[in-house]
Amino acid sequence: MSASTHGPGAALAPVAPYPMPFVRLELAILSIVDGHLAVLLGRRAQAPHAGQWALPGGVLRIDLDEDLGAAAQRVAGERLGAPLPFIRQLGAVGGRARDPRAPWALSVVFRALLPVNSIDPLPGKRLEELEWRAIDEVTADSTLAFDHASLVSQAVAATRNEIGALDLPFGFLPEQFTLGELQSCCEAILGHRLDKSSFRRRLDDRDLLEPVPGAMRTGAFRPAQLYRAKG
Repeated sequence: MSASTHGPGAALAPVAPYPMPFVRLELAILSIVDGHLAVLLGRRAQAPHAGQWALPGGVLRIDLDEDLGAAAQRVAGERLGAPLPFIRQLGAVGGRARDPRAPWALSVVFRALLPVNSIDPLPGKRLEELEWRAIDEVTADSTLAFDHASLVSQAVAATRNEIGALDLPFGFLPEQFTLGELQSCCEAILGHRLDKSSFRRRLDDRDLLEPVPGAMRTGAFRPAQLYRAKG
């Protein structure tokens, strides 16, 4: 009987050297600028797509990045000179012909929704300049590099779905705010007006807010009660 090749002392066959994809992180950073939802874009300094606008991004570095979240923050530091609060993973996209530098490219996409004055981004590695651009303009722009117009659309859809479900953007507001300020913020993100009575009824049903005792916002109109997020 011939000896088994699968016993304890048997040598393991070498693993086949399968090609690996080119892996990047892309950052879809959203904010409200001049009353409208906007995304931060960078003008690329190098090929491919030199001179075109794109989402800030960079290559995954297994020698530097502990995990995907750390990779996204490293890329933010290199491209924008600033960390990103409230960042979350949107998803991943991959396929052939996404990037001319590789036969198969994968991008892990992160999104962040933050007040425009909470970040002072400066164009860093491989970027000539940075600019906030209105969402409606960006999603219709066929000159955006790679497939980034589609990635922006996905980030906007996910963010608007959250706001529509009253996963509210408290990070956009001061700790205390009026219901009118909250509604205006939600309308800017959603891109359309909300019915005041329906919006406030849904807030009551979800029990998300509490009034701040004795705190009012005064102005040209009658004083408005200030609220804060519960918990």
